[in-house]
Amino acid sequence: MQLLFKQRFFSWFDSYDIFDETGAVAFTVKGKLSWGHCLEIYDRTGFHVGTVKEEVLTFLPRFALYQQGQYLGQIKKEFTFFRPSYTLDCNGWQVNGDLFAWDYTVTDPAGNLIMQASKQLFQWTDTYVIDVVNPADALLSLMIVLAIDAANCSQGN
Repeated sequence: MQLLFKQRFFSWFDSYDIFDETGAVAFTVKGKLSWGHCLEIYDRTGFHVGTVKEEVLTFLPRFALYQQGQYLGQIKKEFTFFRPSYTLDCNGWQVNGDLFAWDYTVTDPAGNLIMQASKQLFQWTDTYVIDVVNPADALLSLMIVLAIDAANCSQGN
C-alpha cells in the first residue's frame, strides 16, 4: 500500500491530507492548539482513529502515539552528531534514517520491512511517499512519519 503525505499550503496549524495510491483521501490530519505538536488523525469517513502528541519539557523531541485513545508507545529523537536517530518503543519496530532526515525505513525485530518513507524534494509543502508492506500497519506507519516530520520542524530542519 502506498500513501502520499502532503501538508496543506495554507494552514495555521499542521494540517495534512493523506492520499492512497488511487488518489483518494485515506486520512486527514488536523493540528490542535496545544503545548507542542498535537496531531489528530481521521479516516476517510471522518472518524478519529489516532493521535500523535509531543511530550513537552524534554531535551529532545518525544511523541506519544495513540490509536482510538489507546496508548501504543512513543517515538523519541536520540542525541547524535551526524545521522538522525529515533527510538520507537512500539511492536518492537526499529526506525532507520538517512543522513539528511529525508528517508526512513521501519523494520520488525526479525529485520523484515514494515514501511519505507521518502521525502519528496522541491515541493511547496512537506510531502512524503510512504510504502507500507501490510495495509494493517498504515495508521501506525503514518504516525511515525508525522512524529519525525514534527520533530524535524521543532528543531528547525
